[in-house]
Amino acid sequence: MPTTVRDVRAKAGEEPITMLTAYDAPAATMVDEAGIDVILVGDSVGNAALGHDSTLPVTVDEMASHTAAVARGTEDALVVADMPFLSIGTSREASVENAGRMLKEADADAVKIESGPHTVELTDQLVDLGIPVMAHLGLTPQRVKELGGYTRQGTDEESAREILDLAHAHEDAGAFSLVLEHVPANLAARVTEELSIPTIGIGAGPEVDGQVLVYNDVVGLSERPPPFAEQFGDARSEIERAVEGYKDAVESGEYPAEEHSHYAEDLEELY
Repeated sequence: MPTTVRDVRAKAGEEPITMLTAYDAPAATMVDEAGIDVILVGDSVGNAALGHDSTLPVTVDEMASHTAAVARGTEDALVVADMPFLSIGTSREASVENAGRMLKEADADAVKIESGPHTVELTDQLVDLGIPVMAHLGLTPQRVKELGGYTRQGTDEESAREILDLAHAHEDAGAFSLVLEHVPANLAARVTEELSIPTIGIGAGPEVDGQVLVYNDVVGLSERPPPFAEQFGDARSEIERAVEGYKDAVESGEYPAEEHSHYAEDLEELY
């Protein structure tokens, strides 16, 4: 049976939640068949697949396209669409319309919002309209220009308290889960202890309800993964070996071989 937001919420404190990004149908199918609970169509597609050096250039249309591709490749996992920079917050009407597109047009099951004081009321309204919301606190990459880099957040008492208060506010607003990114492990543990909805960490230590990483980092496609990521495969080396093998075979004449070719007898009279 396909995973629902209720299934994910019910796992809080019960069993670990696994979440991984994917940006296209082939990757989504492999992630789904591995039994991952949640597939996040992250705006990290900007860095991971579109050649940008940040997530900021990613558009709503691009997110809708990639989300639809992932949804077509997924049968069981919950598909969550990331809301890209300036797709929410500019006006309530535009925010609702953009988030709604991910469910109406791209077949997402929920949306993720990089959260702050400005997204509490929006989360409440989206949930009221039937759009499940995954909140996201800590390091929010869409604020990279403001932060001056991808630095750890919540490292002093004031900022940690703000994250904790916002976590409660978004839970009260109806978010079904919360991503905590690049925060101290003891802060993530405190947030997890105080919330009833599941927390999903990325660079937030082990005392959360689940973990999320970027697909490229996990399979070994990233050249410079973040310090909190773990590489579980070496896809880059395998792809390089395959491409070099293809090039060598074409240049040497080994490919295509006889078994790769078809000759039509009816065309013999042309020669």
